[in-house]
Amino acid sequence: MNAFVSIPYSKLTETSLSRENIPHHVSEGQIVILGNESAHMADLLGREVRRPMTRGVLNASEPDGLPLIEELISSVIGADPDEGASVCFSVPAPTLGAEENLTYHEATIRQILTQIGFRDVRSINEGVAVVYSDLADTNYTGIGVSCGGGLCNVSLAYMSVPVLSFSVAKGGDFIDSSAAGVTGELVNRVRLLKEESFHFNGHFSDKVQQALTVYYDDMIQSVVQGLRDAFSASRNVPKFGRPVPLVLSGGGVMPQGFRERFEKALNSTPLPVTVSEVRMARSPLETTARGALVAALSE
Repeated sequence: MNAFVSIPYSKLTETSLSRENIPHHVSEGQIVILGNESAHMADLLGREVRRPMTRGVLNASEPDGLPLIEELISSVIGADPDEGASVCFSVPAPTLGAEENLTYHEATIRQILTQIGFRDVRSINEGVAVVYSDLADTNYTGIGVSCGGGLCNVSLAYMSVPVLSFSVAKGGDFIDSSAAGVTGELVNRVRLLKEESFHFNGHFSDKVQQALTVYYDDMIQSVVQGLRDAFSASRNVPKFGRPVPLVLSGGGVMPQGFRERFEKALNSTPLPVTVSEVRMARSPLETTARGALVAALSE
């Protein structure tokens, strides 16, 4: 959903988009196409999509970003909630090794939701949301990993209490832009190829597929090394009496073979916490939202 592209206005095009229920609006002689379909339209036109968010937070360099975020949120959750309705949204953790200020991002999303009409607005760390969604069977104890477009978020929780959280600034966008840079392809086209056909465990002659493998491995190694560094720097890691599971979620974990690739990297890196299993989330693209729902319903 974090994408849009503008095309010249045409009544016929607007009608066609409406028939297909594709989110869009008209502004200053342009049709602004929102969400997933914008990538396909941009590819047909040989253009790049624009991003209202980058590195997991609001994109300060995109002048049209904030109004589009408001529209995207309204298109997902509606603009007229029931009286007294609650909502919970996810926020990223600070990038490992950096003291990023996430206050503006969180406050802005909270304000948008309040203006829509929600009276009880809460936030949850994205990695913790993964734990809430998929680790009820271990009493919400384990490690949640969410590999999104801008960041990979990681959280360790003990009986639902966050113990440590961090993010790595290498997500899907990093993979796309890096692979595009070494192959000469458009970033948007690389993204579409990645989402539609990329998988591990193949011997590729295609240069884009080879580049995607290289930068996927780079992202995986960064997350695993981040886990090791975060544990080393934390004084609050409890002594677990038994191994804990790790759950993988987000669009970045969708390629076939990702779980095995991640598990292999994890097994080669010693951690103070023993991981019992590396499992895929039940529905990786919906995990964060499901965890936020669990958080909203639990209060």
